This record gives sequence, structure tokens and C-alpha cells, in this order.
Amino acid sequence: MKRKVLVILSNRWNPSQKARFVELDSDEKGNILKERLLRSRPTKPGYDEVWENDEGKTSLSSAFRLKRKYAHALERRRG
Repeated sequence: MKRKVLVILSNRWNPSQKARFVELDSDEKGNILKERLLRSRPTKPGYDEVWENDEGKTSLSSAFRLKRKYAHALERRRG
């Protein structure tokens, strides 16, 4: 079973810096199968998980501390 994960790379020290959005496809063990950089913020909720790094990193490979965002607006509702 594949999961779709959204990673938001933002900068809390410089809020005027534009956030970057990365979409990941992963398997049930958490291994990343595919990574795509999105052009803009997604508009519809369609992700199984949403994670954020607010340290001003510009790529997922340089970010080592991510925080899970529960009940995020872009997370798909279960139930």
C-alpha cells in the first residue's frame, strides 16, 4: 500500500521567504519511492500525512528535523 505524504519546507526566521512543497510516495515501511517538487501550494486535501520543516531548508535532503502536522487542512480525513 502506497501513501502520499506532503512535506512543507518553510522559514520561521524569514516569513517572506516562499514555502516549498514536496510530494512523496512511500511504502508502508516509510521508504521513499518517488519525490516531486510542487510548483505551488496544493488546493485540495489528498495526503495521508503532512510534515513540516520550518528551519529555512531548501531541499528535503538537507532537512533532518521534520514535525508531523496532525489534522492539517491538506490531510485527507479518515472515517
